[in-house]
Amino acid sequence: MEVFEGAPWRVELEQALALRSQLLDVAIIEATGEGAVRASGVDCPLASGREGHPEPPAAQCPLELPDGLENLRPHNLLTYKSQHEALTAWTLDELIGHYVNYRKLRLNPDGQRHRQDAFGLYAVATRFPKALQREHPLTPTAWEGVYELPWGGHQVRLIVLNAIAKHARNAPWELFASEQDRIRQGLIHYRARHPHPSQGGHQGGHWELLERLHLIYQRENLDMAYTMEDFLRETHELVLANMTLEERLKGLAADEVLQRYDPEERLKGLEPKERLKGLEPEERLKGLDPATIEAWLAKQRGEH
Repeated sequence: MEVFEGAPWRVELEQALALRSQLLDVAIIEATGEGAVRASGVDCPLASGREGHPEPPAAQCPLELPDGLENLRPHNLLTYKSQHEALTAWTLDELIGHYVNYRKLRLNPDGQRHRQDAFGLYAVATRFPKALQREHPLTPTAWEGVYELPWGGHQVRLIVLNAIAKHARNAPWELFASEQDRIRQGLIHYRARHPHPSQGGHQGGHWELLERLHLIYQRENLDMAYTMEDFLRETHELVLANMTLEERLKGLAADEVLQRYDPEERLKGLEPKERLKGLEPEERLKGLDPATIEAWLAKQRGEH
């Protein structure tokens, strides 16, 4: 999402493509609408073409994308395998299945299926798929670590994160590599494009976010699906756990805070005198038995 901020594509995660939950990892989709997408002060016109098929994307947007993404189509479906998983023939079969489901479900404005050449298929793997290559030779491209692989009547673009060129433009890829020097390179060169940066400076809180993402990535549990909602929830919990009491309450009015507590909870820990402070005489005496009040008054008279 960060990489395509300001580009004429939007990124959607975890696309549900079947009655039984089948999630496509990432869909990068050409933005549609009027006007232009503004990226770093430069107008990036939206594509104009017939039947949803635009002119070559490279001519449309000045953003320098990571290697392997130079020829995006209007609809690009991406499957991802981390350092803990192997990219296999089954993975690529699943990608073709996602493509078929997506093409059936996401129709063009005329209610027709998009043309086949409006789709790009991508497989991104952290480590090189040696077993896959033995059965299905990969064709190198002009970019290091980027290959072409014919599959099921389609051409799949394969991007190996541990083998791509060490260049600043590839920082988003390197953040998900498994080699420490590549991860370090990615952290040094990554520049977030989020439209609302934090107040802490140009990068704001992005480094903390990336560090959190990397920790989750390193401890990845293959037996448990980890969704964007899980990531956001755990990140919010982590942020709150590291905030001081003053930081948590900052910006909240006293009335807003007090309304979240029952009267008993508000008074808990206060001395009797503190509880009565500020109350009118009638409020202090409310609920007391008259006999109790008379007894207390008699005692006061006797003491004086």
